Amino acid sequence: MEEKEELNVSVHMLVPKHELVPKEEANEILKQFNAKPDQFPFILSRDPAAVEIGAKAGDLIRITRRSETAGETIYYRYVVEG
Repeated sequence: MEEKEELNVSVHMLVPKHELVPKEEANEILKQFNAKPDQFPFILSRDPAAVEIGAKAGDLIRITRRSETAGETIYYRYVVEG
């Protein structure tokens, strides 16, 4: 039986940086945007990037994307069971 090599998604050039937002900081972000967590776009807890950083349902993830034209942009995703 052939052993399957595991893919490390965090080092792939097309995958932006994903990081867990600490609970206290997440509360500040929610206040800043005057939003509830479920008003942010969702990401499934089984998404390879979420699995790699240990995200669980109810967490907030910060995604930092780099672009030649826009520079650096930050997005947030709310982790849901899936």
